[in-house]
Formats: sequence, C-alpha cells, structure tokens
Amino acid sequence: MISLTHSLQISSFPIKSPISNTNCAAHRCGGRVFLRRTNGNKCRYKGKCFAAEQPQSQPEVSQQKSKRPRKKTPEIDKKKNAVDPVGFLTKHEINNKAFNHFLRERYKALKDLKEELSNRHYEVQDLASGYEILGMHRNVQHRVDFMDWAPGARYCALVGDFNRWSPTENSAREGNLGHDDYGYWFIILEDKLREGEEPDQVYFQQYNYVDEYDKGDSGVTVEEIFKKANDEYWEPGEDRFTKSPYELASKLYEQIFGPNGPQTEEEMEEILDPQTRYNEWREKHKDDPPSNLPPCDVIIDDGTEDEEFDVVTDPAWKAKFKAKQAPIAYWLETRKGRKAWLEKYLPGIPHGSKYRVYFNTPMGPLERVPAWATYVIPEADGNQSFAVHWEPTPEIAHKWRHKHPPKPKSLRIYECHVGISGMDPRIATFNEFTDNVLAHVKKAGYNAIQLFGVVEHKDYFTAGYRVTNFFAVSSRFGTPEDFKRLVDEAHGLGLLVFLDIVHSYAAPDEMVGLSSFDGLNDCYFHSGKRGQHKFWGTRMFKYEDHEVLHFLLSNLNWWITEYQVDGFYFHSLPSMMYTHNGFATFTGDVEEYCNQYVDRDAMLYLIFANEMLHFLHPNIITIAEDATLYPGLCEPTSQGGLGFDYYANISASELWLSFLENVPEHEWSMSKLVSTLVGNKYSAAKMLLYAENHNQSISGGRSFAEILFGSAKTDEALLRGCSLHKMIRLITFTIGGPAYLNFMGNEFGHPKKVEFPMSSNKFSYSLANRKWDLLEDSFHKKLFTFDNDMMKLDIDGKIMQRGSGGIPNVHHVKDKEMVISYLRGPFVFVFNFHPTNSYERYSLGVEEAGEYQIVLNTDEEIYGGQGLISQDQYTQRTISRRTDGMRVCLEVPLPSRTAQVYKLTRIRRA
Repeated sequence: MISLTHSLQISSFPIKSPISNTNCAAHRCGGRVFLRRTNGNKCRYKGKCFAAEQPQSQPEVSQQKSKRPRKKTPEIDKKKNAVDPVGFLTKHEINNKAFNHFLRERYKALKDLKEELSNRHYEVQDLASGYEILGMHRNVQHRVDFMDWAPGARYCALVGDFNRWSPTENSAREGNLGHDDYGYWFIILEDKLREGEEPDQVYFQQYNYVDEYDKGDSGVTVEEIFKKANDEYWEPGEDRFTKSPYELASKLYEQIFGPNGPQTEEEMEEILDPQTRYNEWREKHKDDPPSNLPPCDVIIDDGTEDEEFDVVTDPAWKAKFKAKQAPIAYWLETRKGRKAWLEKYLPGIPHGSKYRVYFNTPMGPLERVPAWATYVIPEADGNQSFAVHWEPTPEIAHKWRHKHPPKPKSLRIYECHVGISGMDPRIATFNEFTDNVLAHVKKAGYNAIQLFGVVEHKDYFTAGYRVTNFFAVSSRFGTPEDFKRLVDEAHGLGLLVFLDIVHSYAAPDEMVGLSSFDGLNDCYFHSGKRGQHKFWGTRMFKYEDHEVLHFLLSNLNWWITEYQVDGFYFHSLPSMMYTHNGFATFTGDVEEYCNQYVDRDAMLYLIFANEMLHFLHPNIITIAEDATLYPGLCEPTSQGGLGFDYYANISASELWLSFLENVPEHEWSMSKLVSTLVGNKYSAAKMLLYAENHNQSISGGRSFAEILFGSAKTDEALLRGCSLHKMIRLITFTIGGPAYLNFMGNEFGHPKKVEFPMSSNKFSYSLANRKWDLLEDSFHKKLFTFDNDMMKLDIDGKIMQRGSGGIPNVHHVKDKEMVISYLRGPFVFVFNFHPTNSYERYSLGVEEAGEYQIVLNTDEEIYGGQGLISQDQYTQRTISRRTDGMRVCLEVPLPSRTAQVYKLTRIRRA
C-alpha cells in the first residue's frame, strides 16, 4: 500500500518523451541515476527514500557519502571469452594478409548487422520466432489470425473453400490496420456465432482450445472474478491508485505547493533546494507512526558535478514486494474452455480447410500458397496447389512422450529418405517408416537418423532439394502429426533426428513456391542473373535483406520447437557462399576464400544462424556440407569461424567411387587414400565421414554394392566384392573424425541404385524403394552382421573418441605393399588392400608393449570371409624391435583384401 503522507519524487515526462531525453539529459550508470542540467551548471544530490521510523531490519546508513561495497563481478576467463575475428588463423598459424583483412571486415559487418536488427527485435529469440505470429494462428479471442509478408502487393485476401474462394470476403487493405511499413499483411478470420447464441459479454473474452482442465464454461461472470480479485488479492488500500490514477499526482502537487498552489508558471515561487525541502520534511514527520512503506533514509551530497540518488530498501519489505504475483490466476478463471467455444461458435476456418492467399499487385491479381504455411498439397489438381489449415483437436494432436536423447560424443548417422524406405513400388509414409525402419536403425547400432526430402517440395524426383514450402512437412508422406510421432518414437529409441535443410537455394516455382511471391522478382531472391543458380535454375536468397533473414532464422527455430529435431545438415553451402555457386576450380590458395566471388552476406547468415541455434538450443548439432572446405567452418564464431559442429568430407566418397570405377585395384594409392580420409588437419576432429551417401546411389549413380558384386557371377568375384565392401566401410568408419554417416540399406549391401520416378523411366517406382527382405538372405545377412559388430567398436570401445584430440595416429602407410595401419588408444587397425599378396608375419609398430587380441576381422566366416587367420593367431605379443618410429612392434598375419582390429588386453611392464 502507498501512503500519501510521504513525499515522492516522480517524473512527469513519458518514458519515450523527447523532452526527458534532452532537457533533463537523464542517463543511467550502474545502480545510480544521474541528472544533468542543460545550462552546464551541475550539482550533485545523493538521496535515499525513507520512512519516518525504521524497523530493526533497516541497515544503518551514514549521513556521509555512502561507502557500501559494490557487487563484485565474477572473474571471467578473458582469454577464453574474448572475441578475436582472426583467432583461428592465429591458432593454426595461417598467415595471409588478404584473408586476415577479409575476416576483420566480415566481423565489422556482422556487428553492424546485429545493431540494425536490434532496432526491430529486442532479443535474438524474437528474430527467430516469426512463426509465432506469421502464417495462420488460433487467437484466444475466438478467431484465427493470418499474417504474411508481401511488400509488393497492393491488396491481400484469403481465399479458400471456407469462403467459397471469394477474394473480397476476408481481406486486409493498406492503411486499414492490415498493412505495415515493412510489407506485412494482417487478416482476422472471426469465428461465427451459432444460431441462437448471444455474443460474449466482454470483447476480451478468451477461450482455452487445448487444455483439459476446463471442459466448458465455469459459470463465473467477469464481474464476480473482478470482485473476488479485489477481495482476495489486494491488501486494504493497495489498489487505491489503480482506481484513482490522478489522486497521487494531485496530492504530490498539494504537498509541494499547498491546497491553493500556483496555476501558472508566473505564479510559481522559487522551489527550495532538495536539502532544505528534505530537512523540512523530516522535521514535519519525525513523530509520525510507522508505515508499511519501504523504510529508507536520504543523504544529499552537493558540490559535485552530478545529482546522484541511491535507493536502499529494507530487505524484508523488498522480499515481500518481489513475492507479490500478478493476479493472473483470477484472469485465467474468466477464460472459457473448448466445450463452451464449440457450443457458441463455428470456426471461421475449420481444420482441414484448403486456402491460398490472394494478392493484387502491379502485375495483376495473383494467388499463392502462403510462405509460412505448415501443411501444403503441392501437386493437387494439376498446378492448383493449396495450403491446408492444420488445427487438429486435442484428441488428434500428437502429445510428446519422450525427451531429446543426450548429445553423444560421437555420431553414427543413418541417412534416410522416407518415401523410398518401403519395399513396395510406391511412396512410403511417415507412419510406415516409424513402424518398420526405426527399429532396424536401432538394431544396426546407429545413434542418429538424418532425413532428407522431409521439407515440402513440388517435384518428387528432386529428392526434396528444391524446396517450395519451408515450414511444411511433405504431405506425400503424411501429416504434421505423423512426423511428430516419427521424431517422438525415434527419441524413445535413443536416436537423434537431423534434418537435411536447404537454405542455399529454393525451387523456382511461383504458385506453390516463393519465386515472384508478391508479383515482384526480388521479394525473397536476388533479381537478374544473381537470383538464378548458374546450373540448376533454382532461386538464390537475398541474405542481406532483414525480412529474408527473419524468414530463414525462424525456419530453423521452427523445426526445433514444433518438431523437436536435434540438428541440421546444411546442404550445398558452396551454392550460397560463392556467386559462382561453387562451380569453380579451387587450388587451395587461401585468397580463393576471400575474393570478389565470396558472398559475404551469405557468410553472415551462416554465422548468425549458428550463433542463434546454439544460444537458444545449446545441445543442437549443425553439420556443414561444403566441398570447398572453407577455412574456419567448425571454428567458433568468436574466433572468426562459421560455428558449425561438424563438416562433411565429401571428397572421401568421391575418391572411393573413382577407385572402384576408374582405377585398377592394384594401382590404388594408399597415400592418397589416407590423405583424403584424414581430411583437413586443422579440423579433422570435427569431420563427418562417409564411404557413400545417397548421391552415389541416386539419380543414375550406382551404389558401391552394385559396382562390387551386383553383377558378380562367380564365387571369387563375390568374395572380392564382399571383402572390399567391408574394408571400405571399416576404414572410413574408424580413420576419420567423431562422426560417420551411412545411407539407408548400404549396411547390408543393397545392390540396387535408387531412381526416383521421372519422365526418363516413365515415372516408374520400381527402383524407388529398399529391399529389406535381403536381410533374410545369407550373403546380405553376413554383411549386416559385420556392420553391426563394426558399430559396437564405438558403442563398447568408444573408438571414435580415441586418439590425440579424437584423431588417429596414422603411423604406417605403404603404397607398394598396399598396407595401412593406425592407432586409436589401445586399438590397432591394419588393412591389406593388395588384391593378391598376403603376409604371414607383417611388422607394425605399436606404442605399448604387451598382448594384443583381434576384436574384429573382416575375413571371418560369419562375415562372409574365408577364415584364413586361425584362432591361435588371434592373440599376438609385442617384440622389442623399433618399427615405424616406435620401440616395440607386432608381427601379424595379414591375408590379402582383409583388415583386422587388435586391442591391447595386457600391458607388459619393462
């Protein structure tokens, strides 16, 4: 409660008044307020509010200048948290003046961009949460709100089966609260009163459409709620000034000037200085009884430059004040439930309604699928695509049951496409994938799935890489609730879910996509040649446009908040990072990464995206697909990097494919193989490696299994293919960084390529599936058993985390013998790629003396091998002979086209 017996000092200026910012020149510093006079003469007043009598808990305050200790700032590791735009160059001792200058200029541009964005968005979460207001949303006040961005439009309306596709019934006009200065259009779809129902008593009546705690109208009126709040919430007199807002100001005026004070400036007498008025006040109220105001005291210290006021309150009163909660519970009690809403209203746009947005533009009238639509039918009725209003009832809506799995230290990713995951020659669904594939992934030993083709796209044959609707799951696989169930069940099995996200370009489609969305060519994309991909014809985003940044950042956050995905695989970064779209020859010169062809705005978006994602979702994982290996991909943004967690080493799979198709087996270079698989020495610990992904077995390509034994007609040819298939997978899995990826079906040697239906194959689905029944075949079952045991090396032995900084010690590479060996902690890996030469006692250096035992052998009969190494040779003891720069060595049997993994089981002390 506030008492009028105490003098209060308040400002009569509004918070954003220009007067308060100029005449008073008020500014804040720490916990004090400094008021500076405009005439240049400065005096300092140091004051503390007070009551006439102070309780025992009031801290003593000296009449002299306060010497209270300030709160100490916790010690910060400045070196660790400092921002250095070229930090990773210093770290890796990279000296290049041009690239150094580029990084510094890029950092300055990033700071300027953040400052510009902060003028419109208070926090980064606001910038990345556009989906909360854009698109179609149910409002608590029995209506649906729609908002979209179309700066080039003159008129905007919603058309659909709910209003008989009328372009005038539900519209928003410029200047009529429907169009703001940034080009956002706002439309309200009011729910319709049922026949015989009366409108709500109050215009702000709210309804709870989802929660089950209120099944219907509670029967309590608004007046009863307000009375209950006043009786139960407010203490006597506490709401006095909410009822009489002008009483406080009039009382203050009366205290200063008396009941008949001056009415004009001319009548106003000289106002005494604060010290005199304070002394008079204390004298007047020295005998007043205690009050429940915050007990304080006032010290005024003049003679200095600034007027300074410190406020210290009684801790007990302060705790009481902070404990006071807003009367939200009473307000919520006025909210009616879903049952009451259904009894009174018909939805203005029912669940499942088809709709589009209608624009009148300089180019004429247009109909588009809204950019923020969450469910789209892209191929219905020829080219007449439409969005679907998705507002399921609580009974239908998916209820999340499982939490995100913990972030693993190593990733074993299973790459999938839902549509081709079934056995039948048709498009599989989310539910079929959930029921049939997830259990196999878990059994195979993987801890994450990576889905491509999930985001809505018009043309199925593009495998989802020409996205048309960035906020919608592909309707050809099922509904949004079906996809939520897939993610939820994957989490229940301990599997992370990554989404292949395409923000490097977009489909050129107009009605269903974003191209010429508002009738102008440069709404979301660059105009002219810059707006077209040089080879694919897709559209290139304007990353420098703040609204485009808002769209893309919100899109990333949307998939996490709405669908609970655990990370993103950023597809084809060169397409966006370079104006030549990555189609250029890279020699390795650092200046190629900072020349005139580098799109700095795209770089700033990637930095901003990684910072936003890791700030809002600390456990999120981002993976970069960049064939150019841009320097600093996985370095912290504070040190000049782009901030990704991992990068995909694409060159590894390309090398394997080149070896298998173009190079005779006896000419394979072990040195080239190792250098390619180990990757960039500066970021090898952040590398995701794969022998083959979907690119090798899609769109006319051949899978490794098809090359190796797809046409094998003899046992010898089948054995060769089987042996190389296992060796390729094992060395790729164990020699790289802490992340590995496998395309669906390759783990058991799926022999068929994937070919999506298109005109060249007469739109056949015969190759757009996976033959899971091959697992019942003895040959493929053995390959799967090997892959499963290979996964267990990391599950049980944590091999992908071992080594110096997570990198193996590759200490033995012999091109002539075609042998490779490397160490990861207590594990020794040895590969003999020679097609004919076997070695009975091959010498390999090891770090620790002792006893080593084979824990995985590609040549075992259970894996389809010959079993050439006998059981008594599975255990080997070191010999004291310097080999490979190490003081001890092993002499191991090494048949051709085989690989073994040894583990140190007993250490021999010197």
